[in-house]
Amino acid sequence: MPTPSMEDYLERIYQLIEEKGYARVSDIAEGLEVHPSSVTKMIQKLDKDEYLVYEKYRGLILTSKGKKIGKRLVDRHQLLEEFLRIIGVEESLIYADVEGIEHHLSWDSITRIESLVEYFNRDPKRVEALKSIQDEGPGEN
Repeated sequence: MPTPSMEDYLERIYQLIEEKGYARVSDIAEGLEVHPSSVTKMIQKLDKDEYLVYEKYRGLILTSKGKKIGKRLVDRHQLLEEFLRIIGVEESLIYADVEGIEHHLSWDSITRIESLVEYFNRDPKRVEALKSIQDEGPGEN
């Protein structure tokens, strides 16, 4: 399994390729707020671990292994954002919260959260009921 840092890179590379059709070192560096030299080192490691194929000055492509994990990581991120929205987390906090928790949850926990999101999405009244409990405040139910 990739490390949390490797996951961040794979997620970002996957997103860039989906959005633009390619991922440049400068775009990855900007997206992750790191120096291009750090990106180059990580790309070389990801190449060695067969998540991508990197040719200096020519760019990179994700391997099928890299694509699979990249998509899974993007899906995890989107799921956690949706979950936090459903439970009423303030929009301005959601991205940072997801970044803070996504690497610390097991895939079993992610699967359970996915089921919970599905539960809420199947019946909007469930979300309304949750919001009414939150509006009551602690100890008032």
